[in-house]
Amino acid sequence: MFYTPENRDHDLLPHDPLKAIIAPRPIGWISSLNMDGVANLAPYSFFNAIGSNPPLLMFSSEGHKDSSRNAMEMREFVFNYVGQAVEAEMNASSVPAPAGVSEFDHCGIERAQSEIVSPPRVARAAAALECKTTEIIEPVDINGNKASVVLVLGQVVGVHINENFIQEGRFDVNIAKPVSRLGYLDFGHTSEIHELPRPRWQE
Repeated sequence: MFYTPENRDHDLLPHDPLKAIIAPRPIGWISSLNMDGVANLAPYSFFNAIGSNPPLLMFSSEGHKDSSRNAMEMREFVFNYVGQAVEAEMNASSVPAPAGVSEFDHCGIERAQSEIVSPPRVARAAAALECKTTEIIEPVDINGNKASVVLVLGQVVGVHINENFIQEGRFDVNIAKPVSRLGYLDFGHTSEIHELPRPRWQE
């Protein structure tokens, strides 16, 4: 079948499949502080690293929400790693709490102090990346109209890793057990991991 996004067959595809097609995606579990010092914590399914030198990452918000607003106003945020051990807490923090309510407190999620930035991190997360906001981008569609999306880019300025997840000098995803976003209400667990050496060019 073929369709354009504005002409989807809602009888055949009552739910938009795009988020399921573009999967799996890492979960951006973002902690931030508002101008009153209230800590916010929320998961974002549009998240990824975008470069390594310097280390940059991004998360995308469907419209301005607490995380994007805080990252814009305070110019910093923290990415918290979502492994199976904290999957329930991550899901709990997706509750649509009113602005000014801390999901850390509402959901009983233990926080830990960051080293460089002000927002706290999730204490039980296998890893956390402290970030300084570099850009806030409001993308446009093909007609030049603003999309209902806010793209937050940040540079990693500090890295926390629970040493229990380091094996032979590597952050071991076999132990960290990452949780991925698959679309709809679906999430994925990593069950099999294998190395795939990159081929070398032979003259």
